[in-house]
Amino acid sequence: MAPLIRDALAAAGSAPGYPTTAGTPELRASAKAALERRYGITGLAADAVLPAIGTKELIAWLPTLLGIGGDDVVVVPELAYPTYDVGARLAGAQVIRADSLTQLGPQTPALVFLNSPSNPTGKVLGLDHLRKVVGWARERGVLVASDECYLGLGWDAEPVSVLHPSVCDGDHTGLLAVHSLSKTSSLAGYRAGFVAGDPAVVAELLAVRKHAGMMVPTPVQAAMVAALDDDAHEHEQRDRYARRRDVLLPALTSAGFTVDHSEAGLYLWATRGEACRATVDWLARLGILAAPGEFYGPRGAQHVRIALTATDERIDAAAARLSAIHR
Repeated sequence: MAPLIRDALAAAGSAPGYPTTAGTPELRASAKAALERRYGITGLAADAVLPAIGTKELIAWLPTLLGIGGDDVVVVPELAYPTYDVGARLAGAQVIRADSLTQLGPQTPALVFLNSPSNPTGKVLGLDHLRKVVGWARERGVLVASDECYLGLGWDAEPVSVLHPSVCDGDHTGLLAVHSLSKTSSLAGYRAGFVAGDPAVVAELLAVRKHAGMMVPTPVQAAMVAALDDDAHEHEQRDRYARRRDVLLPALTSAGFTVDHSEAGLYLWATRGEACRATVDWLARLGILAAPGEFYGPRGAQHVRIALTATDERIDAAAARLSAIHR
């Protein structure tokens, strides 16, 4: 974590009053400016940004906060972060796993979750795909929530936000983009994220979150401002992950793995053509931990997710063990 972020947290440590649910004006302005500067998002109003106590919290409670219930359908990716499904179920909604709009048939869902770059696969949704989803959703009055926590971590493809003018033509109606500082700034322990997009939807979320006590602590808000205002540490973080990927990816392929997608994000989506639990056991015997792909959906039954989030020393050690197999 960059020292300037810790310093900002410490400097704001004397905060006996309640924090603002909407976020300080400084935080909202910093988030807006960072989205413009880093990802080319334009036309975003300052009041169309809302901090969250980590994006997992926001995703888990989003259907409930929006009043989605038992008669509603929520669409989640076929391979996905489990919290999309859990959040829909907490609200009592029906869940459909689908990557293509044609899979929905005549159904009109209340909410569609997107995740690009994907967790777990690292797949990046192309511009044409995103435009098609946005157009389809607007024709039907469907809300689109795009989880963009890995947006700045493109390796073999350039991810684009659902709020980018090339996707939405500068109109954020019916669109939400979810952003996390856990990946870009190592703030996982601070629980620091935010959502931006349609001002009317953000205002609705704010009205409910005020009464639910969903407030980001004032010192964390100050730390978020420091992180969002400084691009140097974000670039260093990206370079760190890139180096780890350059070490681990060839080691996996040399050990007989096929790595699918993985063109962005913090994970390698790998397979040995066998049941994922068998691969997890095989890696464990080498002292390497991986997540079974079936955890993210039935289509992951023969894949494992291998993270780039360990230290450089641990990544090097894992790569050495994999590379030693065929020596």
